[in-house]
Amino acid sequence: MKINVIIIDKKGKDKLYAGLIEHYIKIAKPFAKVEVIELFDKEIAKAHDISSQAAQRSYTKALEKYLKSGVNIALDPSSKEVDSHDFAKLLKDSVTVNFFIGGAYGFERGFLRQCNNAVSFGKITLSHKLVKVVLLEQIFRGLTINNNHPYHK
Repeated sequence: MKINVIIIDKKGKDKLYAGLIEHYIKIAKPFAKVEVIELFDKEIAKAHDISSQAAQRSYTKALEKYLKSGVNIALDPSSKEVDSHDFAKLLKDSVTVNFFIGGAYGFERGFLRQCNNAVSFGKITLSHKLVKVVLLEQIFRGLTINNNHPYHK
């Protein structure tokens, strides 16, 4: 199984969360190959200065190429909240799963419609770097649930 976490975020020297991100990617290896793909370019930066709609359009443009294969799931705060067992079901029996974390202005509705699913981790707002860690932990938890590993208990 291959799981991609595709995020609109500047590639940074994020020392605070880097160890946790590496940890979850490493411990998930027996179950899946997990990769984090961070996207941020001049177009996105310029769009942020124009408007929220322009920013959302730039996110869609950057992310669309990753929609071509696998199951596509967007993290969207206005979508259905899922618990860990529901989240695990999203991973079950899939060869490739792509998770999308939008930029500061979220996703265009059109992008969300192109995804197979959209889920929420709750109504609170988290930084991109923190939601990346939470997502990776839930991916690992979901994989352990699906593989009857004791981590999730």
